[in-house]
Parts: sequence; C-alpha cells; structure tokens
Amino acid sequence: MSDWCPIAKDYNPLKAGSIDGTDLEPHDRAVWRAMSARYKPNKGVVGDPLLTLFVARLNPQTTEDKLQTVFSKYGDIRRLRLVRDIVTGFSKGYAFIEYKEERSVSRARRDADKLVVDQHEVFVDFEQERTLRGWVPRRLGGGLGGKKESGQLRFGGRDRPFRKPINLGPGATQERGPGDRDRGEPRVRGDRRRYGESDWGSRDRRDYRERDRVSGSSRERRGGGERHEKKELGETLDQDFSCVIKQLVM
Repeated sequence: MSDWCPIAKDYNPLKAGSIDGTDLEPHDRAVWRAMSARYKPNKGVVGDPLLTLFVARLNPQTTEDKLQTVFSKYGDIRRLRLVRDIVTGFSKGYAFIEYKEERSVSRARRDADKLVVDQHEVFVDFEQERTLRGWVPRRLGGGLGGKKESGQLRFGGRDRPFRKPINLGPGATQERGPGDRDRGEPRVRGDRRRYGESDWGSRDRRDYRERDRVSGSSRERRGGGERHEKKELGETLDQDFSCVIKQLVM
C-alpha cells in the first residue's frame, strides 16, 4: 500500500475499470475490448505532449476563436485544435491546446478546470495519449472518467481518481454484524429476531396452527358420526329388504 497513488502512472484497462484498481476480472465488455486492443498513438499529431492540455465537455457551438480567447489569458498559445467530425464538420466536444511555457500549462490546468464556457462546464487535464504509457482511447473501451449512466466508468484520472483499497491484512476477517452468518450455517429458532420475525408474528402463526389442529379434530369427529349413522341406516334397510323377500316367497 506504500506505493498507492490515486492517479494512474501507467494505463491498465483492467485497473481503470475498477474503482480501487484491484479488480482481477473485467466487469464489462468494453474492458475486454480495451484489453485486447493494440492501440498506437497517432503519429500525425504534432507538438510537445508535455505542454498540451486536453479540454473536454465543450458546447458543440463553441468555436476555435472562443477557446483562443478563453485560454490565452493563462499564457501564450502555440497551437489549438478543436476536434471535428471528418464528415459533418461538427465539433466533437473536445480540443487540444498547446502552450509555449510549462507554467502556462500548469496554470490553465489548475484554473480552467470546471470553467463555464458557453453554458458548459469544461474539463481540463494533461494530454494522455502520448504521455500515459499503455493508453487506450474511449472508443476502444478505455479512456478515463465517464458518466454513471454509461455503466463504463474509468478510474485513475483527475476526474475519477482511484479510491484507496481497504487492506484487511493477512488472516484478517471483517467483524460480523448482528444479521450476518456463514453461507453454510443453518438458521436456528433463537435467531428469529435477527431475520425480522417479531414476537407478535410468532404468536400469530402459533394461533393459526392451534386453529388448524382444533378444526381438524372437529372434522374428524363429524366424519366419524356421519359414518356411524350411515352404517345404522344400511343395517335397517337390509332388515326391511329381507322381510319383503320372505313375504314374497311365502
């Protein structure tokens, strides 16, 4: 735990998909896709990656001129690129800004993050593609951050840093609460209250069982009386029938 860091030093898709970086198996298909990806940084990208900022969550209507005006107050900008769709030409909502000095990069990253530009709160961080080893972009199942609604959050970045894992130590066990039990441990009658069964509920069920036994005994008694009456009636009918036969024969 001594080398733990909330920000990833290298990009690992499996760890990025875990809130504390300790998952042993991918929890969504996108992580599988990122783990099998063989991504290489775009060689066509120019500029110094250590002086470049990534600006995301932009308003689709935000233009290069607007970004130039907003971010130039943190220092001299060498290069600004607003990423657009190659077919439609519409903004994809993120941009890369390269400064001339390192202090300008630090200042813009510190002060421009969560700045409202054209009614949108922007996200600002260092460029990851060329600076974070093993980087896999979002379109291949990687990336960092993300929205809860997507079900594909990625941790280890500025937006969603890793949470510190809970280290129980060797042989340590969690303290069991009043409602906890082992999977193989049977429930016993003395533990009814911990599973939500109240005294009133127990008495109520016992009353129902008593009623069932009483009603059952009553049914048996009634059934026995009915059988006895039927038997007597049958004997009487047999005697009457025998008398009739004797009279006919005589």
